[in-house]
Formats: sequence, C-alpha cells, structure tokens
Amino acid sequence: MNFKKHLTLSNFIFGLAIFLLIYKPTRAWFIRQVSFAPTVEKIEGGARVFDYNWELTGVNTYNANFSEFKGKVIFLNFWATWCPPCVAELPSIQKFYNDYKDDVVFITITNENWNDVSTFFKEEGYEFPVYQAKQGYLKELPSITSIPRTFIIDKHGNIRVDKSGAANWSDKNFLESIEFILQE
Repeated sequence: MNFKKHLTLSNFIFGLAIFLLIYKPTRAWFIRQVSFAPTVEKIEGGARVFDYNWELTGVNTYNANFSEFKGKVIFLNFWATWCPPCVAELPSIQKFYNDYKDDVVFITITNENWNDVSTFFKEEGYEFPVYQAKQGYLKELPSITSIPRTFIIDKHGNIRVDKSGAANWSDKNFLESIEFILQE
C-alpha cells in the first residue's frame, strides 16, 4: 500500500514537471527555477582566443569585427527565439546587460531574421545587442552543437566560462566573479 502511494506521488511529480516544460506560459519560468549560476574557470590551462578576426553583422546594432573588443571582458552568447532554454535565460541576460553594459562587451549571436528578433524584443522589452556571424565562428571556440551556449572571455583572451544550457547570469555569485575578472 505504501509503495502504491509513493508510486502515485512520483507519477504526479513527474507529470507536473512534464507539464511545466511543455505548457508554454510556464516553460520559461520552470527552466529559470532550475538554472544555476555558471562556473568561472581558472586561467591556467584553459582555452584561449588568439585570432579575434570575426565579422559580425549587427541585427539591432552596428556591424562589427570581433577584433574591436580585444582587451575587454566579453559576454558571447548563442541563442534563438524558438529555443525554450534560451528564452528562459534572456531576462537574466538583460539584467546583467543593464548592470554591466559599460564594463562588459555583450555579443549575442542568432541565425534568425531581424523581423522575428525585433518582434520578440519589442514584446519582451529586451535591449542587448544582437549579431549574426557573417561566416563561421571563432576557431578557438569549441564546437557549438546546442544552444544556448555562452562564453565569458577575459581581457587576455582566456575563456573563463563555457556554459551549455540555460544559466542565471544575474546570480550574485556569478556577478562577484565578473567583478573579479574585470579587476584582473
């Protein structure tokens, strides 16, 4: 009897989790609840960007070459409006952008057309810059096979964060790490 009650409760919890992931109004909220702050890596032995030559087409900002940002802390995020984990982390990206846009370079990359992104940004109130890669990606980046995928690159080109999946980019612990990286 006790086993049946446990099984019924487990089925209920499993069903609730599936519902929260499938039902669109609650999906982003649920993903945000289970997203954690990304881990900032130490410099020794980590991946590094050497070749900054990468042409970017501005979707809601100016066209740029990634080399313009050499020597700065860079937040580099790959995302799409159709990706639930991407959509779930965008509010924390916007908050991070609002608080650090003067200190950190924000580069968010999508392959979607501007009309879709523009409509989505207007509906959600997002303002951070969006780009499209003219061709390929930085060759030092690991293969990007899923989104969202985010990298934090320090002033010396060290990849300090390599995060696949949704994250809370406005988490207190992460922001303390960013403050430390900015002072290095």
